[in-house]
Amino acid sequence: MFKSLAGRALVPVGIAVTGFVVVCFLLLYSAIKTIVDRDSAVNATNLADTVLKSARYAMLKNDKDILTTIIHNIGQQKGVEHIRIFDKKGVINISTRNEELNRQVDKTADGCIICHAGQVPMTTLGKMEQVRIFKNGQGSDVISITAPIYNEPECSNASCHVHPAGQKVLGTLDIGLSREALLHSLASIRIQMITFTLMILVLTVGGVTALLLRSVFQPLQKLSKLALQAENSELPATPPAHFPRELDRIAQSLYKLSQKSGSASSRSKTPGRDVDLPK
Repeated sequence: MFKSLAGRALVPVGIAVTGFVVVCFLLLYSAIKTIVDRDSAVNATNLADTVLKSARYAMLKNDKDILTTIIHNIGQQKGVEHIRIFDKKGVINISTRNEELNRQVDKTADGCIICHAGQVPMTTLGKMEQVRIFKNGQGSDVISITAPIYNEPECSNASCHVHPAGQKVLGTLDIGLSREALLHSLASIRIQMITFTLMILVLTVGGVTALLLRSVFQPLQKLSKLALQAENSELPATPPAHFPRELDRIAQSLYKLSQKSGSASSRSKTPGRDVDLPK
């Protein structure tokens, strides 16, 4: 294939187009995945804010039964892996999993080490710093949000359970959401993009190949055949036609030169008259 002009021209073109399309596919999929992950993290943090606002009244009244009911009702929603609230000491007070109640949270875990990396725990986290992604015990991907429960003036002034105004953080809300639906959507997008990429490759490489074959290589084959006929003095009776503009000029010139060469050859072969030389 590489010995022919068509192979030397088409193979690099096919490789270049394939590489360009594959790189574009990878960049586009990476951008889509980044956007989807970012949006899922934003939605998760918004859910954490909603849970805190929904449970705010129950926490102000120190009504653990209502707070537990709210947490369990939200935890029954599809895609919610867990919801837990633990105090400033890291003891789980409320959880959708009963076996976790009154357990001490491991401060070196993924979600805790962010705040407890230093000797003094951090009391303020940005929205994206609250997000972490990990695999649970079943091997499923989970996106978890750890949102601090801050001590507001209503909390420190409450008559039922007064917290000192200097205490900035009362506890932490931890929500885990399954990423199964998100990963399924990304897999669907990936399959569709691969299919679309293959279609682009077939159409682009096939179109370029067909165009080059019709406009360049087939005329070159005809021109090569014409040159071989001229070499063997087997030129067609009529001038060559149906060549592209540049190749047509070459074909016409080759035809005319071959005609002149053929005429000269014919004259050289014609027998001449004998001439008597003087003695």
